[in-house]
Amino acid sequence: MGEHEEQSQKVEMEWETPSSDEIVEISKGHVAGLEMTDDDAVWRVAGMHHLVLYTIGRRSGFEHKVPLPFWRDQDGHRIVVGSFAGAAKDPSWVWNLKDRATNPRVKVRIQRGIFWSEHDVLEGGPERDDLWEQMIRDRAWYADYQKKTDRVIPLI
Repeated sequence: MGEHEEQSQKVEMEWETPSSDEIVEISKGHVAGLEMTDDDAVWRVAGMHHLVLYTIGRRSGFEHKVPLPFWRDQDGHRIVVGSFAGAAKDPSWVWNLKDRATNPRVKVRIQRGIFWSEHDVLEGGPERDDLWEQMIRDRAWYADYQKKTDRVIPLI
């Protein structure tokens, strides 16, 4: 996925986890800001770089937009986490990505561009587990989110 910065991705959680309803409202405002500017102040929030993921609703057929922090694996691939703060069910955007007929590829907006991406929804197995262990070294709060739910939080 191109060149990436060689810097630490470790972030300490210095905020309260918002409720599910708050996450939805915060996300709407964040998407609007991300679509208006390439300013670092909008694209790097809470020490994390973000992207906008565009999915097509598996039931509605409408485009949906969600801002997500991403983490890079050792090969530089952007990884997003379907945590929804440890909710009992996957967020809607994950369900949309699982529907390959509706979302065979996914549109992604990054700070300085838009591209189409192939995606894998990793919900278990050694590849997901290895990536998870690497990621939580940098983003420890996701381990707390995993403890809140019986589902395996997917990595995309």
